[in-house]
Amino acid sequence: MNDNRLATAVSPYLRIHADNPVDWREWGPEAFAEARERDVPVLVSIGYATCHWCHVMARESFADPEIGELLRREVVAVKVDREERPDVDASVMAAASAFTQQLGWPLTAFLTPDGHVFFAGTYYPPTPVGEHPSFRQIVAAVLDAWRERRHEVDANASAIATAIRQGAEADRAARAGEGDGGSATGLPTVDSIRAVTDLLAQAEDTIYGGFGGAPKFPSTPLLEFLADVTADGDGDAGALLDRTLHVIARSELTDTDGGVFRYATQRDWSVPHYERMLYDNAGLLAVAGAEQARGIADFLRDTLRRPDGAFVAAQDSESTIDGRRVEGEWYRLPLDERARLDPPPLDDQVLTGWNGLAIRGLAIAGARHGDDEMIALARTSAYALLDAHVRDGHVVVRSSTPRGASSAPPTIEDVGLLAEGLLELALVTGELRYATTARSLVDDGLAGRFDVDPVLASAGTATGEQPQTAMRSGTVALAAAATTLAALTGDDDLRSAAAGLVADRARTGTERPLGHADALGVALALHRPSHEVVVVASDAASPLRAAVRAARRPGTIVACVTPEQAEQWAAAGFELFESRSTLDPAGYVCHDRVCALPARSGPDLVDALAARTA
Repeated sequence: MNDNRLATAVSPYLRIHADNPVDWREWGPEAFAEARERDVPVLVSIGYATCHWCHVMARESFADPEIGELLRREVVAVKVDREERPDVDASVMAAASAFTQQLGWPLTAFLTPDGHVFFAGTYYPPTPVGEHPSFRQIVAAVLDAWRERRHEVDANASAIATAIRQGAEADRAARAGEGDGGSATGLPTVDSIRAVTDLLAQAEDTIYGGFGGAPKFPSTPLLEFLADVTADGDGDAGALLDRTLHVIARSELTDTDGGVFRYATQRDWSVPHYERMLYDNAGLLAVAGAEQARGIADFLRDTLRRPDGAFVAAQDSESTIDGRRVEGEWYRLPLDERARLDPPPLDDQVLTGWNGLAIRGLAIAGARHGDDEMIALARTSAYALLDAHVRDGHVVVRSSTPRGASSAPPTIEDVGLLAEGLLELALVTGELRYATTARSLVDDGLAGRFDVDPVLASAGTATGEQPQTAMRSGTVALAAAATTLAALTGDDDLRSAAAGLVADRARTGTERPLGHADALGVALALHRPSHEVVVVASDAASPLRAAVRAARRPGTIVACVTPEQAEQWAAAGFELFESRSTLDPAGYVCHDRVCALPARSGPDLVDALAARTA
């Protein structure tokens, strides 16, 4: 009997499990209503399409007909794609931390019909390994507790749910109470932010590079924080950043085609975990040197880019060679031998937030390195997202595939990351449409216009976005976008809102930067006086445009427009551009939107920029 219900799912991860002999359902109120009617637990299994250990557990356990029959009889089984449903993943992950600190995917949890987690773990093998129980043993123990110690199960589940709810309420209260009057109230001091560099230097692996021991991750938010502090004048941070980028570029973590793997399993950056995620590569673009950035952009263009210009989520670690599914073997072959074999499959989900991160990285790298193709790649991704995922200035689709749009609601990750990416692209290209859409998205994000999942809402376990370790947070991106808009429009309430979004995270980050480094960078920018640099030039090759490539730093925005574009921006309410269309070319260095006399040549603009920091 195969009553699996995933064959019509949009998510590629769910569809991978459509042939399992497990009666899988998608997440939703219906599954929990059935569990309540049958008085059985809900098994929630969370993973994603390129997750190696998710594949392993599927082959070992979920493909087993006896396990399928056991689960059909004793539980309601639910599959969740953590990329499609980050809200569900964050909630279950928060609960899982009560049972194990070794968090990751596959995430295996058992919930009451009320949606409260009462047991959770990660990967479970088919047979016991040392003290690690098998999946069958876990299911048996869970069912025994459910039948014989139900009161204890319900009490523990309720306590965990209460802790999650209280944590989410405290986080909301902290955000709401910060940033009064447009000041940096509540933010950690500049000295405490810059002192984080010392913490990172102490954590540096002085033999192999990077931070800590195995496994080694690229940790792009940490690297971007180092870039921010470097631009703020800290040479030690710059040296640490350069060493880390160099070892990543030269290690096995970087493939021969320029793409970067998710992490290395060994301290010396060898034996990568071979899946390649859009967010890792997009994040590195924002800090990488010219050669490294070019390689990453080539990987995005040649491997992850769809014909419409959007980028898919990832490439798998496994490929099929000689009829066998093997991890990493395709990547270990020379490029000419790879070409004769089918490459590892793609996770073909287009995620709004992750594309926003790619748009941002490509725009930043393209501007810094004078690479027009990177900017063109950012443009085509933006066109695809604005066409298919955004309507009337609002994100309406979080995830889509060639099979359609997911019903999963957009999250702050989608709104914040897309808003920030579109603003970066607007500043580089001068195209107003990106900025006006970003302004609408920021309004949505600050107003909290997000649909809360009904199961999480009923259970009281909606956590909101959790701190990020591998990619830039949507909350932080929203704050950064609001800060940029404040400089462009003169609306200082936006700076106040930005401070409220990041203050609590940044204070935590001064002691525990992993997961909060991106908030530290925005906090540093909010402490600095607002500086704006505007280049008005009809000629895309103007020396003035080249002169501002290195002007990016915390508290400073750089915009390049034509005279016609300057008029359009001013008419749309971006007051920074008022009266900026009469001289061509001209470079303006401004403080709180009050600009010095225009520079008319590249050297004059360089001198004006130097005077800004003197």
